[in-house]
Amino acid sequence: MAFFIFLSCQRNNYFNLGKSEYDKGNYENAIVNYTKAIELKPDYAEAYFYRGLVYGKLQQYGKAISDYNKAIELKPDFVEAYDNRGIAYANLQQYERAISDYNKAIELKPDYAKAYNNRGIAYANLQQYEKAISDYTKAIELKPDYAEAYNNRGNAYAKLQQYEKAIPDYTNAIELNPDYPEAYNGRGNAYDDLQQYGKAIADFTAAIELKPDYAEAYNNRGLAYYNLREYEKAISDYTKAIELNSDYAEAYNNRGNAYRYLQQYETAIYDFNKAIELKPDLAEAYYNRGLAYYLSRSSFAPRYKSACDDWRKAYFLGYYDAKELLDKYCK
Repeated sequence: MAFFIFLSCQRNNYFNLGKSEYDKGNYENAIVNYTKAIELKPDYAEAYFYRGLVYGKLQQYGKAISDYNKAIELKPDFVEAYDNRGIAYANLQQYERAISDYNKAIELKPDYAKAYNNRGIAYANLQQYEKAISDYTKAIELKPDYAEAYNNRGNAYAKLQQYEKAIPDYTNAIELNPDYPEAYNGRGNAYDDLQQYGKAIADFTAAIELKPDYAEAYNNRGLAYYNLREYEKAISDYTKAIELNSDYAEAYNNRGNAYRYLQQYETAIYDFNKAIELKPDLAEAYYNRGLAYYLSRSSFAPRYKSACDDWRKAYFLGYYDAKELLDKYCK
């Protein structure tokens, strides 16, 4: 009896050490301790679950799923294991599998707001925005202070171009969590799409203050400045976005546009080239490079053909605004 008590204490010690290391962000040490707990108790569902959480933090989603599978096998009503396995599948872009797991979590626990929110995210990734909105709304009903669900519903409304509904959701998210840079960024995008550029810039600035390495917010503020024809400010923001994320093809494309409006065509073409190098299917970059080639054609006569080639590529990739230029200049 004393031996079994000793084993029980040992496995609990390893499990608790695992949680302590997890909370500190020492994920490898957490795995070691959870594994030792499992070795002492092979049917320890909670240890498998928590080790799965650690693997998820390390973006080792296959291993996480394997551990959640084992936790569910040992404890078929383990709601959190279904929910987190769904998250792992979603991170692997296996959204249908994720939804199946969220469904099971909701079946086992109908008031599980987090599972509704997560299922909404999966539906949004499948571009099923109405279903996503329904799930976010249910999550909010179950948990009225759920800032993330308000933000996510705002994103879904924005995707449907229902900006007047999106903005109050972002505002609710910010009121519930004033340190929420993504909500400021989302609301800024909505204001930008409504051509309320001053409000958009204020929100992007707030997002940047909260998260100084937020490349997307710099890019978005650059777009707002661009729409106000403040091209130098736009270029400064695009440049910062690129410094923070050197693979940011859209920021190169946007900076190229600003240089084009300043008639700095060679610099613009450099940026469009870089955008295309990073993202060869970025149709807008071909279209814009074509414009830069065309506008600089007096200095470089052969660029007339290059412009037409770019517009054809843009059209082929689905940028149908190129057709007007093709019909006008490239027959």
